[in-house]
Amino acid sequence: MENKLYEYKKLENKNRLSLMILLFLLLIIFIFSLYTGLYYIDFIEIIKGIFGKSMDSNVNTIIYNMRLPRVLTATLGGLGLGITGCILQSILANPLASASTLGISQGASFGAAFAIIVLGAGVQGSNVDSMNFSNPLLINISAFIFSILISFLILSLSKFKKINSKGIILAGIALSSMFQGATTLIQFFADEVQLASVVFWTFGDLGRTSWKEVMIMALVIIPSILFFILRSWDFNVLENGDSISISLGVNISRVRVLSILICSFTIAIIVSYVGLINFIGLASPHIVRRFVGSNHRYLLPGSALTGAILLLLSDLLARLITSPIILPIGAITSFLGAPLFIYILFKEDSKI
Repeated sequence: MENKLYEYKKLENKNRLSLMILLFLLLIIFIFSLYTGLYYIDFIEIIKGIFGKSMDSNVNTIIYNMRLPRVLTATLGGLGLGITGCILQSILANPLASASTLGISQGASFGAAFAIIVLGAGVQGSNVDSMNFSNPLLINISAFIFSILISFLILSLSKFKKINSKGIILAGIALSSMFQGATTLIQFFADEVQLASVVFWTFGDLGRTSWKEVMIMALVIIPSILFFILRSWDFNVLENGDSISISLGVNISRVRVLSILICSFTIAIIVSYVGLINFIGLASPHIVRRFVGSNHRYLLPGSALTGAILLLLSDLLARLITSPIILPIGAITSFLGAPLFIYILFKEDSKI
């Protein structure tokens, strides 16, 4: 008995240390992201610039109005994508569950294409580097609406047709295919400028947000993270199967429906502001699980922190590889996630 207690405490300490290391890495990368750019700014001036207190007005403008919103967007987006990916994989009992699997990303893509091509919210400018959307708010709203629409369709199927977690995945794949086809059909009737606008949006861009959008993201993502962490025991119980979950008093239908709704809302907010960011939600839980196991008390915050780290690192790569040209963030995250996706798919003990 004493040996088991010792092993348990040892495991708890190891998991806490892992989270502390992740938090430390996130802080280091966050500061380095603020430091990185064409305009050199020393560390002390960066700290002053964060609070808008630098004597150099250029530093205040670059740090406070440009770099800090971008880095906060990457951090918040990574936190949200990381924890929602972990939740979706848990409640659907599928290691490949993600926003793309459920069709949420495809819904957002269709919404953006609809706003750009049909509603006329395209770009102003002759090339990609100078592209400015004429009505970015309309694009964000449209992407958000169609993301949420996908979620409600899946929830409706789950509630009224009583389909299981595998059925939800299949419904998501079917809806993904449908909206991909609809997006292609709309693009067929678009002109060259409109097509360029849609492609540019789907690249993903962490530099689109201002302080207003950062605050909106924070007001959605942070409460969602806190909610999931506080309910981590429910997700631990779900790991043991539906029968045991019911016997322990967990309303699995309510947990799944509420979790999918909150995840979808969180993902929709992120995607509507930064575009399509692939594989962060897929990769983060699998990376953290190797260090902290399947205890959601540590897996959930670990997945969130890892998601933020991965997105910040991807943004750094996108800015540094071909500086001063900034590469599409979606392409960088795809290079990260695609090999992992294939590894999970062919893993012998995969649950799919």
